[in-house]
Amino acid sequence: MAEIESISNLIAEINPNYKKGPAEEHTIIYDSSSETLEPVYFWILDYMNNMFKKKVIKIVDNFTSSPGSGHFGELGQRASIMQQQASKIMGDVNIVLKSILNLIYDLREFQLRLSHYKGLKSSKKEEKEASMLALKQIWMDNVDIKRGRGSINMLAQDLQFVTIRDAFMIIEDEKLKGPDGNILDLNDRVKRILEPRIKEFNDWVKRSEIEMKKRYEIEKTYLKSQVASLKLYSQWAKPYLRAAQQLSMGEQGRRPELVTAFNTIALELTLLGRSEFDIKDAIDNRDYDEKGLPYEFRKINFKRKYYSCVIIDFMFRGIPQRVSPQQSHYAFGGRAEVTMRAYSLNDEELKMLDQKLEKSSLQESLKLVEGMTEESISQIQSDIDEFLKEDDKKEEVRKEDTNPFLALFGFYKNGESKKQEDKKKDDKKIEKIDKDNYAEAIVRKRAEAEAMKNCFNIFDIYKKAHGMESVPFEKPAK
Repeated sequence: MAEIESISNLIAEINPNYKKGPAEEHTIIYDSSSETLEPVYFWILDYMNNMFKKKVIKIVDNFTSSPGSGHFGELGQRASIMQQQASKIMGDVNIVLKSILNLIYDLREFQLRLSHYKGLKSSKKEEKEASMLALKQIWMDNVDIKRGRGSINMLAQDLQFVTIRDAFMIIEDEKLKGPDGNILDLNDRVKRILEPRIKEFNDWVKRSEIEMKKRYEIEKTYLKSQVASLKLYSQWAKPYLRAAQQLSMGEQGRRPELVTAFNTIALELTLLGRSEFDIKDAIDNRDYDEKGLPYEFRKINFKRKYYSCVIIDFMFRGIPQRVSPQQSHYAFGGRAEVTMRAYSLNDEELKMLDQKLEKSSLQESLKLVEGMTEESISQIQSDIDEFLKEDDKKEEVRKEDTNPFLALFGFYKNGESKKQEDKKKDDKKIEKIDKDNYAEAIVRKRAEAEAMKNCFNIFDIYKKAHGMESVPFEKPAK
């Protein structure tokens, strides 16, 4: 009940005109142990879809069962199964994600090493010398060190070959020439050691560059496969995570209708239907409709759109009854209370309502699901793009970035999903809403009158369609 009441409070907070309540309100209460909520809900939903051209959204969907009911245990088991499946798949997701992180770190190291080989072919003397020194250091630390006491580092340290390390770093070719082109003045023992080492180093540079490029391409290919696996596992996990969250029940609290030992369930549903108020049409039909707008309004540029909104709350208290012993489906007979409220809101107020709902517990579960499968991906998206896009450049760049990871996950060129792009365009955070000017206030009143008419029609036609007592005459306009 608290969440349904909070919708009215949120609207009153956004638009102070509704602090005293909606523009119009009607309530239908139907109590029958044999009738269920489904026919009531779907009749009203279908009627609203026709009225608002399918611009109807569900903003509240909660249920709570008393702990003593069979329904409580049945749904608890289903939720546990969904949680176990999701947990298993998310474990696989974490393993693949760790593998991707390790691959990215390895590829970074390969990029750094390949930059040294690239520097050897540079026309800049300083860059070429720096690359050569870096490769010699790598060779001594990773290749030559395997000789043990015969390595250059150990010879300089233990056997007092003081000049051998510096000479190796300076020598440019097997003839033991220095940077100035002259042969270094070294004793014969040092020369006999350095000549084969320089030849070995030069061979290592050529072969290691080839092997490093092969390894780099293999790692990139493996990264692609791991990214595809991550995408697949995440797609598998989402339905289970979402289902487990939807099957979780709301807090029982102090609600008097939910007695622990009773076989009881409470349902809460809220629908929001809206239709844009057509200002141009209201001006054109002024001569035929007393609610039309003055012709002078054609000259006004309205920056905000106004909507006729109807919010319908369903409160249901029922007794879950198993349809048959062989089936796990339940039917709910009980008391249905349907409240219909009329409002007039502009596009800024509707966006602010969405923002406030996002902050509330109504959308917390969906955020959790999205975060578990997408947020970790977006953090490393730029790194993945960097490596995978290299292949696109080699293929003369495709018209659009068709990175399989991005496309299948819903991400696009800038590493963001389409939802995120739409939010940036349409959901700019609104901190404050300006008051209506004179013309806007008139338009809002006309939209409100339309909302009141729609609200009453839903109430009146539902009662007539179901043989209930209703207003025998047309409702006078306010």
